[in-house]
Amino acid sequence: MRVTMTLSLPRQPSSVTRARHVLTTLLSLTDAAEDSRGHLAVLITEACANAVMHADRDSSVDIAIIIDDDVCLLEVGNRGSAPNGAGLNAELPAPLTVGGRGLPLIAALADEAAFVAGPPDHVLLRITKHLTEVRTSPVR
Repeated sequence: MRVTMTLSLPRQPSSVTRARHVLTTLLSLTDAAEDSRGHLAVLITEACANAVMHADRDSSVDIAIIIDDDVCLLEVGNRGSAPNGAGLNAELPAPLTVGGRGLPLIAALADEAAFVAGPPDHVLLRITKHLTEVRTSPVR
């Protein structure tokens, strides 16, 4: 099964919830296991939250969701700049620090994640998650 959807949402906190709801609805059409769906919900939440927080003031949050058999590809973009320094290889901050966990969490849950080249002054985060495990029906 192949499902593709693109969204262009306003740069506001409610867009994070909307993106997660769209993704979970699309994943409900597949045989993806609960753990894979849960990881993807966290991945899109963190990627969209970062885009909302760090995008230029008048930017939208552009999202592409592509589910192709056993792979889900998420692309989250906005007008702004990629993080300086380690990016997805960043260390977790001290336990009492507010923020700074999104990119390390994305790196830990995704099978592949990277900032990729896009139009000038745009940031595009591409996340790949393999849906190798499928839901099993309870035995009666």
